[in-house]
Amino acid sequence: MTPRATARLQFHAGFTLDDAVPLVPYLARLGISHLYASPILKARPGSTHGYDIVDHGAINPELGGEDALRRLVTALKAEGLGLILDIVPNHMGVGGADNAWWLDVLEWGRHSPYASFFDIDWEPPDPALRHKLLAPFLGAPYGEALASGDLRLHFDATLGKFHAQYFEHRFPIAAPHHAALLQGQGPAVGFAALRPASRAAAQAAHLALAEHAATPEGEALIAMVLGAHDPTTEEGRAALHALLERQHYRLAWWRAAADEINWRRFFDITSLAGLRAEDPAVFDATHELVLRLYAEGAIDGLRIDHVDGLADPRAYCRKLHRRMQTLRPDQEPLIWVEKILAPFEALRPDWQVQGTTGYDFMDEVGGVLHDPAGEEPLTRIWTERTGRPAHFEEEAQEARRQILRDNLASELNATAAALKRVANQELATRDHSLTALRRALAEVLVHFPLYRLYISKGGRSEEDRRVLDWAIAGARRTLRPTSRHLLPLLDDWLGGEPPRSLPPAQRRERLVAAVRFQQLSAPVAAKSVEDTAFYRYGRMLSRNEVGSEPGRFSVSPGAFHGTARMRAKRFPAAMLATATHDHKRGEDVRARLAVLSEIPGEWEAVVDRWTRLNAPLRRELPDGPAPGMSAQLMLYQMMVGAWPLDLSPADDAGVAAFATRLAEWQRKAQREAKRRTEWAVENADYEAACQDFLHAALAADRASRWREEVAGFAARLAPAGAVNGLAQALLRCTAPGIPDLYQGTEFWDFSLVDPDNRRPVDFAARMAALEQAVPPAQLLGHWRDGRVKQAIIARALELRRARPEVFAAGDHLPLQAEGPAAQHALAFARPHREGKVLAITTRLPAALLGAAEAPLVPGAAWAETHLVLPARLAGASWRDVLTGQTLRARGGRLRLDEALSQLPLALLEMA
Repeated sequence: MTPRATARLQFHAGFTLDDAVPLVPYLARLGISHLYASPILKARPGSTHGYDIVDHGAINPELGGEDALRRLVTALKAEGLGLILDIVPNHMGVGGADNAWWLDVLEWGRHSPYASFFDIDWEPPDPALRHKLLAPFLGAPYGEALASGDLRLHFDATLGKFHAQYFEHRFPIAAPHHAALLQGQGPAVGFAALRPASRAAAQAAHLALAEHAATPEGEALIAMVLGAHDPTTEEGRAALHALLERQHYRLAWWRAAADEINWRRFFDITSLAGLRAEDPAVFDATHELVLRLYAEGAIDGLRIDHVDGLADPRAYCRKLHRRMQTLRPDQEPLIWVEKILAPFEALRPDWQVQGTTGYDFMDEVGGVLHDPAGEEPLTRIWTERTGRPAHFEEEAQEARRQILRDNLASELNATAAALKRVANQELATRDHSLTALRRALAEVLVHFPLYRLYISKGGRSEEDRRVLDWAIAGARRTLRPTSRHLLPLLDDWLGGEPPRSLPPAQRRERLVAAVRFQQLSAPVAAKSVEDTAFYRYGRMLSRNEVGSEPGRFSVSPGAFHGTARMRAKRFPAAMLATATHDHKRGEDVRARLAVLSEIPGEWEAVVDRWTRLNAPLRRELPDGPAPGMSAQLMLYQMMVGAWPLDLSPADDAGVAAFATRLAEWQRKAQREAKRRTEWAVENADYEAACQDFLHAALAADRASRWREEVAGFAARLAPAGAVNGLAQALLRCTAPGIPDLYQGTEFWDFSLVDPDNRRPVDFAARMAALEQAVPPAQLLGHWRDGRVKQAIIARALELRRARPEVFAAGDHLPLQAEGPAAQHALAFARPHREGKVLAITTRLPAALLGAAEAPLVPGAAWAETHLVLPARLAGASWRDVLTGQTLRARGGRLRLDEALSQLPLALLEMA
């Protein structure tokens, strides 16, 4: 069954699979057809997100294990709901002591059956790492960790194995090295005879050692070995160091990873190691459980995390589709991919997936709520007061250079080395140095306009050719002249010359280099744009969202309709999201901030006044005032955007709690910006000064009563923001695609960046509100409590339930308004032979609302403004499913003062 609507829940130890069971009837009544679960496979203990999976063969015991999953599935089926599962094929959680595959690679090196599971370069340019794995998990330089005594030798009596331990990290000692440790004692014999890959013999030797260790003689032997390697003595430290140097890994300080790591990570996170899902053995091992659950009917579809991290996303998706089709031939496999699309980019149609998880829709619906007239003044406000670039692309390129230099240098080196191997295959190119290739490659990545290409044996597609042409043209402008001659070579090597036309050896090296490039460009984009530049460029924070391009200030109604029609044609079952577990700020924070685009003059006056009032609170530090102006302006936006609707400035405890949440956001934002503090090197003085500024500015005893001003301006924005929020919700429920509801956002969502957006949800209040079934128009007088948003969503989803064909296969027909307020209406029809539905929302509401305190545009503001209906829609009467009122078009026109008399939006069904 194709989903009608999905609801995403975040599972962790504090919210288990069993905790979701009582919510199932509520979700069904709300109109949800499929529960959409965060990753539920066994993750690192204490994981709050589930993306650090350590065992693909088990349901996370912290969530209740497989038994709890069965109970949830039973509850879902009883209500007619399905289950979509988020899976993570690109990486696993490593480090620690809980990933058996990883520990086996550390113990056996290249002889481990799992050595090929991880994307490890066993022959890196650094000779010190030949046949070794860099293990950068130490909290201090290796010598310091060793001398501190925190890195010690341990013995596992159950397994009969020695290992080094550093806090939670376990580093196995290879079986053959046990012979030397035991110094010729009885158990040493079994180890001395081991060959490098003799696993069965090693297992027997370990069992014999475990048995011997349980005897008094064995206990004394183990104590002697541990004593001889005691790092608190000079001799013991030397012995432990010598032992560790012989292992299949080289222990290192965590900061060494950026420059020296020889295995692929998830972005720059060393605790997440890349998997080679393109290897059939890896695919089978990582998908066995989820495909079994799919075959049994326990789950109905899959969401693929970070699909662009895979070597060949197209091949992976098509293979997964085939496997699912074979297991359940009576059902079309349901697969969605987490994919960030550039504004000019479209999802490839041959991947055999339903579509993306909805970041692209989140950008489109957010953009259409912004007034393009606000772009110039808000840009000026930002640049004049901060001195930062006016164009987002400048910030992004600066961030890309920094990320390549400081965070992903080792990955850049590995990709350059792969290109150097390509160059070495021909006499004409072998003299091009590794350094020169690295320099040219870096500039191409700096100008790369999206996440990645999709190069195959057949070369590049036309879309990919245009993308690389753009990047190379940019690199040609900024690359030193002596290296520009390398750019045509990179063009050829990265799919310009189809690899399949080359001899096998050349083909292999070209494909390896292409994959390396593609698996580097994606994390460079993510880390430099979303996780750096988004926190530096504060012109309009509502446009700095996952899947968005902050340089694109707004989206025109025509562009919104165009992408909707394209989605209806190509991916009618794509997900539509407006909030996710990854969003930078809640959907209703963004909706409220969008109002600033309509009143830039007011915002400018507010910014200038607040800057003057708070100037004495800034602290002068050696590297400048704290906070800087860019940080200060972004903080003001977050304050007015996220100020809770029920928070009185006189509520000291409430303001303090809000300030604490803001401080957590502020610290993360400043560290992600990587200007004056960052995760790798925290600037405690700057962070403390910024936090002090925040709390002092909101202090109750300030003579300026500044927090009353903040609350007042937030209240000024709130009604128009609520109109935007309701419009956003209705558009998600009616546009082509599958609406996805993130947990709890059926009420107002004023969350901040994670982990704030993963706080516990008051489902009891939401269940009680839905049970009362109060009509939306009656709830408008109590709009601040959020029930009106839930009521609108519920009624829209009920219409989807009643008219599945209309929403699954209906066209998206843009409708035009005429009259003085025409630009303030956004409307479209979903015509289908089984019925016709019409959605109308208020756009750019601030000017229409004036000083209104409720999110309802006065009827007079819509005077003489009509919605023009095409002939096939003009002669019918319409029933508004939100209010129950009946409307009729006159002369092919529908009066907006009638249609929007009770709510700022309407959802009409042809009567």
